[in-house]
Amino acid sequence: MTGSTYLTWVDALSLAGGAPPGAALPGTMGPRPGQPFPAAAGQPPGAVGSAIAGPPLRPGTSPWPGPQPLQQGHPPAVSQAAMSYSMQPPQQLGVRPPGPQGGAFPRPILGPPSAGRPVAGPGTAVPGPQQQYQTAAPYPQQPPPMQQQPRPMPQQQPQMQGQQQMYYGTPHAADMARPPVPGMMPPGPPIPGFAPPHGPPPPTAGGVPGGMGPYAAQRLVEQFESLMLAAGPGAPEADIRSFPRPVGEECSVARVPQQPFDKANCTPDNMRPTVMGVPNSTALRLRWQLPLGVVVRPMADEAFGRSVPVIPLGSQGIVRCRRCRTYMNPFCAWVDGGRRFKCNVCAMLNEVPVDYFSTLDADGIRRDIMERPELHCGTVEWVAPAEYMVRPPMPPVYFFAIDVSAAAYACGMVSVVCETIKACLDKLPGDERTQVGFLTYDNGLHFYNLKPTLAAPQMLVVPELDDPFLPLPDDLLVNLSESRAVVEALLEALPAGYSSSTSNDCATGPALQAAYLAMSHVGGKLLLFQAGLPSLGVGRVKPSRDNLSLYNTEREPNLRNPEDPFFKRFAGEASSRQITLDVFCGANGYTDLASLSSIAKYTCGQVYYYPGFHAGRDGRKLAAELERNLTRPTAWEAVMRIRCSRGLKISSFHGHFFNRSTDLLALPTCDPDKAFAVQIGHEETMVSGPVSFVQCALLHTSSSGERRIRVHTMMLPVLTELSELYRAADGAAIACLLAKLGVEKSLMAKLEETRQALMGKLSAALKEYRLLHGAHVRNPGALIYPSTLRYLPAYILGLTRTTAFRGMGREVSSDDRAAAAHWLMAAPVEDTLLASYPDVYELTNPTRDDWGNQTGNMVTLPPTVPASLAYLRGDGCYLLDNGQMLILWIGRDVGPAWLSQVFGQEALQTAVDVSQIPLEPPQQSPLSQRICRVIFHLRNAHASSFAAAFAVRQSTPMEAHVVPLFVEDRVAGALGYGDFLMQLHRAVMSK
Repeated sequence: MTGSTYLTWVDALSLAGGAPPGAALPGTMGPRPGQPFPAAAGQPPGAVGSAIAGPPLRPGTSPWPGPQPLQQGHPPAVSQAAMSYSMQPPQQLGVRPPGPQGGAFPRPILGPPSAGRPVAGPGTAVPGPQQQYQTAAPYPQQPPPMQQQPRPMPQQQPQMQGQQQMYYGTPHAADMARPPVPGMMPPGPPIPGFAPPHGPPPPTAGGVPGGMGPYAAQRLVEQFESLMLAAGPGAPEADIRSFPRPVGEECSVARVPQQPFDKANCTPDNMRPTVMGVPNSTALRLRWQLPLGVVVRPMADEAFGRSVPVIPLGSQGIVRCRRCRTYMNPFCAWVDGGRRFKCNVCAMLNEVPVDYFSTLDADGIRRDIMERPELHCGTVEWVAPAEYMVRPPMPPVYFFAIDVSAAAYACGMVSVVCETIKACLDKLPGDERTQVGFLTYDNGLHFYNLKPTLAAPQMLVVPELDDPFLPLPDDLLVNLSESRAVVEALLEALPAGYSSSTSNDCATGPALQAAYLAMSHVGGKLLLFQAGLPSLGVGRVKPSRDNLSLYNTEREPNLRNPEDPFFKRFAGEASSRQITLDVFCGANGYTDLASLSSIAKYTCGQVYYYPGFHAGRDGRKLAAELERNLTRPTAWEAVMRIRCSRGLKISSFHGHFFNRSTDLLALPTCDPDKAFAVQIGHEETMVSGPVSFVQCALLHTSSSGERRIRVHTMMLPVLTELSELYRAADGAAIACLLAKLGVEKSLMAKLEETRQALMGKLSAALKEYRLLHGAHVRNPGALIYPSTLRYLPAYILGLTRTTAFRGMGREVSSDDRAAAAHWLMAAPVEDTLLASYPDVYELTNPTRDDWGNQTGNMVTLPPTVPASLAYLRGDGCYLLDNGQMLILWIGRDVGPAWLSQVFGQEALQTAVDVSQIPLEPPQQSPLSQRICRVIFHLRNAHASSFAAAFAVRQSTPMEAHVVPLFVEDRVAGALGYGDFLMQLHRAVMSK
């Protein structure tokens, strides 16, 4: 049986087959699906009735799954209202495409009756407009794009196609708009792109919201999606093409976040919760098997080109709660005529400073609310006063430690680094305040006197490696604008000055110690360029450490942790002095990157890895990523704290930082490419109130020299049912947080245990979800899952196939794995998803030949196919994008005409491998130019790293290097997508 989408009717219905069209189902009062309900009394025919249609049938199939007996204990009949209640399509459960929506959660809309419609009493319902449902079409057919349609309601809220609207009982204000709270801004009319904030409606008769019948809550649970994997002996195997995957039009749906609970929330780019809500008790939290937390990207606005409102320093200072220190935000309430405000986090009443006072209007809202960004914006930046400084704001500082050994010069790294730094001198942030310094090293340490009065830089050699020292007290770190000529002269002379170097030794550890001495008085960014193998001084490489026999043993985690205590000790000292380490490693051999990356981990740095660096192949990538590192917006000497409402707590932090105290993260520098994650726990057994709050504050120094506090605030509903948690889940954010948890577990456990732990989290969540449904719908051969987690199995499978987790020592080198794990810990949600399940664009689809055309800044992209070699034709060409590289896969049967258009006449020579021919710059042919436009567009979308583009021909040795990127295929003992789902289903069904 092929995978299908099932919509369970109420538990009183029997899915019996063989009934004639239009006949009522056994034990029911209503007609069969597809037949209209009779009009309500007192209404013209068709005024209220709705045709509720089931899935369209394929030729030769039955409209029903098969005869099933009426379950024991079921009510013999169900009202027409109860039947219409379960008609909301499961595809809409918590998955919201971008655009105007009617609510933050998929729930029946309660509201006043339309003109001519009688008011329905409690427990009755009026069916909504006619709605057709379709089964999930197998690939390559894609679901039709969603289109907005008007909904006939007095509120005139937009409705999405495929969303069933229903009206029940008397109007409930909580479902139309949040009731006004004294001292808070009223919600006003619906705003496109935001959902009206509301909490759960209070219980009425029977404890069910909105005055509905006692079975209503259970019926809401019984809306799900399922995938038939085992239908019994002799049944055909499941069609893998029908499996849920983020491909085609589903790709954007899989990555879009849940709608914000309130229009004043910060954007999901800044703070994206794994669930748009929090459990109201510890007991409910224990039943939620997936991570409950928030992915925080404090400087996401710069990544998307948005400006943040800046609040200038006034005489009132910074307004915040005296007890919990929460900053003023849109959710604080005003009392006593505006003289006091109630903290939304701890509920304490605070006096309003005299210079901050404003009168209130008739609704209790400040009259200057639109004049103060902190009162209506979820993200603001305060200019901090002097009491927020322990020293004057530091200038932007860049100190470069460059390997000049014979290996570094031979591979071309020295030339690429010097040329790139020189080209970026005018783009460095800080203007007249920026400072720079240089250090080169091989078997000794070379300092450079850059005093502005010198005609040329002076080199000072320190041969002492066991106890490095500074040969000069000053002039090693200089103001760039004052010493510009001397700095440029040094960058021009360095490549040629070491062209005759014969030393293959590399004193990496002593170079770090010397750079620390030069910049410890001010802090800043330390950029280390490493091309040789660290062989001298502290931190040198021990070849015996890369021992493949340790894999799958209790000592395996030692391979991924630093063995020498120097690295962690140096990281702590560097963090205390506001120094960040960024590593650019291009060594040809084992360099113990796991140890070196630990310094970058605790100083909020970054690791760039170019195995076996060669300037002709990797020079462009190194230059682009170094330029991005030097010129991106940067917050200096930063600390970050995250607060949440009373009854909740931040239980753990995940990312690159140094934890100074229980809730204070030290970030010597922070930039738009860094993301962090936190998990939320309960301090008390129950969480009081209908809503909760999370606030993130980043105290930092801007490149212009101002001390600022960037504040993000978010309001979340308090949920009381496990089914509500599943409907409010964000599968993409969950996958991102699970990736960070997986990296941390790999540092303490074997890789196989890490992979099993990731799958265990998913299977436990689906098992708990399966138990929410009645036994009559729990088909033992179907994998049941909520639509909000529809794509999570594909992402979890992809995570286990990434470089950080897949294989053992022979499949992935230790340095490759360390670099991938370091990147994954800091990756935001979008980058994590793309690395887990790459996009594969089909360039030879005859039905779609409009790709590659550019209109303004937009480029039309080709259609995508699943990430499996089974979907790639031998006469086709495909472009794979995983965020780190762009691979043009060329089938073995592609003709010479296509190759000559893309690669030129050189590709027609039989002895030439197309993987050795660069894709860029484009050829004169239109086809080559279209491909390069697509590559350029995709590359710009991944600003944090430069995605190098190259070609691979099918059935050539190079193809073996890209096969692991097709995450749905079986490779090196890893499960394919179908096998993974079968194993997941067995785990869910296990006792």
